[in-house]
Amino acid sequence: MTDPFASFDASSSLSFADVDPGDDQRWSTWPAITPSERGPQPWPAWIVTSAGALDTELGILKTGKEADVFLIERAVPDDPTQRTLLAAKRYRSEEHRSFHRSAVYTEGRRVQNSRDGRALAKKSSFGRGVAAAEWSFAEFNALCRMWDLGAPVPYPVQVNGTELLMEFIGTDATAAPRLAQERGDRRVLADYFTQIVDIMRIFAAAGFAHGDLSPYNLLVHDGRVRVIDLPQIVDIIANPQGLDLLHRDCVNVCDWFIRHRVECDAEELFAELMASSYT
Repeated sequence: MTDPFASFDASSSLSFADVDPGDDQRWSTWPAITPSERGPQPWPAWIVTSAGALDTELGILKTGKEADVFLIERAVPDDPTQRTLLAAKRYRSEEHRSFHRSAVYTEGRRVQNSRDGRALAKKSSFGRGVAAAEWSFAEFNALCRMWDLGAPVPYPVQVNGTELLMEFIGTDATAAPRLAQERGDRRVLADYFTQIVDIMRIFAAAGFAHGDLSPYNLLVHDGRVRVIDLPQIVDIIANPQGLDLLHRDCVNVCDWFIRHRVECDAEELFAELMASSYT
């Protein structure tokens, strides 16, 4: 892929008339969204808010059951200091995804817009689009809340329809490895387990469970564990299956660490998190 910014002189001024988005490019969607669709303030210093920025697709990071994640560079063509990499998670409509357990996670949730609620119930084409957007907004809201609570999640940059833009976790353009890929010694893995328990404790203290926690949605970057994939986050009390999902998270995590020679007990972890949720 050619560099769309290579011909620009950083010392020159730039207007919208000076450049047209090329293939795999678009103008930044940041100016078009409402403030409630942007991440929590204060915004990190690396956030690019300029209306003159372009979003350039650099490739796909992950293909999933319900969404695909792409790597995007958001940059101002005449300002090399305003460049950042983002992960763009794009949810598919219901007929194009293979994730069929959504009802388990959405029990206890409310649809704010009554028209949307009716469309969801009827499963119309509009309703299927609403359903996909509901997942992106659910994950955006969960990331915002957990970020504010200090949980190590990717910073949620913005949400726009079925697309969620968030902090890219990795080095240069290489994504951080998942915990499932780690082959560290037992001491390193034990430290990762401690970090994960701390993450689960933050969730539980706020009344939530991840709902689908596993070594495949935990990233390891610079020795720090980061948790991703939060669209199915569940309220432990409001969701009738909330406690079962919390217990499953504990079992999934502990089973993996036990196989890697780290001592832990899923039932003890579950009891500890239950206590945290009622404190």
